[in-house]
Amino acid sequence: MTENPIPAHEHARAKRNAFSRFLSGVEWLGNLLPHPVTLFALLALGIVLLSGLFAAMGVAVVDPRPAGANGVAADGMIRAVSLMDGDGVRRIFTGMVDNFTGFAPLGVVLVAMLGVGVAEHSGMLGAAVRGLVLRAPPKLVTVAIVFAGIISNTASEVGYVVLIPLGGAIYYALGRHPLAGMAAAFAGVSGGYSANLLIGTVDPLLAGITEEAAQLIDPEYTVLATANWYFMFVSTFLITAIGSWVSLKIVEPQLGTYDPEKSDGTILESANMEPLTDKERKGLKWAGVAFVAVLGLMALTLVPEWGILRNPEDGDRMDSPFFDGFVMWIFIFFVAIGYAYGRAAGTMKTDRDVIDAMAKALSSLGLYIVLVFFAAQFVAFFGWTNLGAITAVTGAQFLVDTGLTGPMVFFAFILICAIINLSLGSASAQWAVTAPIFVPMLMLIGYAPEAIQAAYRIGDSTTNIITPMMSYFGLILAWATRYQKDLGVGTLIAMMLPYTLFFLTFWSVFFYLWTFVFGLPVGPGSPTYYEAVL
Repeated sequence: MTENPIPAHEHARAKRNAFSRFLSGVEWLGNLLPHPVTLFALLALGIVLLSGLFAAMGVAVVDPRPAGANGVAADGMIRAVSLMDGDGVRRIFTGMVDNFTGFAPLGVVLVAMLGVGVAEHSGMLGAAVRGLVLRAPPKLVTVAIVFAGIISNTASEVGYVVLIPLGGAIYYALGRHPLAGMAAAFAGVSGGYSANLLIGTVDPLLAGITEEAAQLIDPEYTVLATANWYFMFVSTFLITAIGSWVSLKIVEPQLGTYDPEKSDGTILESANMEPLTDKERKGLKWAGVAFVAVLGLMALTLVPEWGILRNPEDGDRMDSPFFDGFVMWIFIFFVAIGYAYGRAAGTMKTDRDVIDAMAKALSSLGLYIVLVFFAAQFVAFFGWTNLGAITAVTGAQFLVDTGLTGPMVFFAFILICAIINLSLGSASAQWAVTAPIFVPMLMLIGYAPEAIQAAYRIGDSTTNIITPMMSYFGLILAWATRYQKDLGVGTLIAMMLPYTLFFLTFWSVFFYLWTFVFGLPVGPGSPTYYEAVL
């Protein structure tokens, strides 16, 4: 007697249940981690305790740098230094403030946010995103939403707060499944977080952390805010194409036809579907004029032989004050276009409005500043104790001994960053923890910090959309439940998982081709290789 075959829908239900259990496990593991601020405080304390233990054990490695080089000990060894003895405790107390104020990302982010705040609070960024999406031809709506999401990363809150609910509202108005519109926007805003046509606030932030980590090996090494611009510029179009294809071929067909009965009755209340007003169009027009004017000013300082921001010694354009101080251009750019829009649209009338916008932008950074304080202590302690250098040398030597020094090592590195991001969703928090380990390690086997940072950004971006630890995940879930009131975390993650898989695969391959097959730099003056000594 033969057994009755299990119906296909039972197989599907079993698979869904197994996948849901997996997602629940990821969420449970992520929830075990403390708040990022607490995490950095614990990591800093852990470094102090480990330094005392390793110093007592006499842990040391051979310094791979040439004898006599800056920072190399007379005996050619890198030894663990204790922060638990008298000298260590005194150094902690006297260096704590300097660690905080001297933390490279802090200043550049604060300056950049002053400018971005003007553009955001004048309404310019929101109007620009609406104008781009609402004017797109119906057949290109998905492409426009994904693309707008990516470029909104210049000021990421605009994408999360404006574009994602707008994506759902647009799809609903077109008779398509609104969750598919939200998914497309979410994929662009968060899955393609690091790609962009412009230099945004995340660029100087990550560059500062990378520079701090690189200086564990090379104290004079500098990383510019434009370090990954070329690669991220082109990646914008790659992520737009992949995100649009996944939306149209996988996500939207799986969601099927939308049933309005599943909504909670509040749909469309939070999204502005109105066309741009005359004042908004006028504002965008004058913002465009300001944009061209700033580009012209930038060109005048760099292109001519007498350009004031070229290198004063040899006239070089790449190694110049222009790029060293690029965060100032970010500030000028956003203040100019934001104020031009505000004056024309009537949202800014006096200098007080500009000042208020800057103040509001900085007031939203309170948590970030608290996090930076503890992150700065962790990074400083990691360097003082030599634990970062010891870990890097040991890890690099392991890669050499096992033959894992070729470009393929970046596939493993990107995957590791993507997995870590599931539990530590902040790009800056994750990089502050991992950069002191991976940047020196990969530098010692011959790769430049700029290329390492570009690879990290792929891993960090692609899993943002499937981790509940991402700071905006709960907000997006709340918006999604307006269209499907019984929607849970697992459903949202499952909907976004195809984007993660395709982004991670094709973006990693693209990085490999760009960097190691075609030999292209990831940014202006950004080398791919570092002259290592192992």
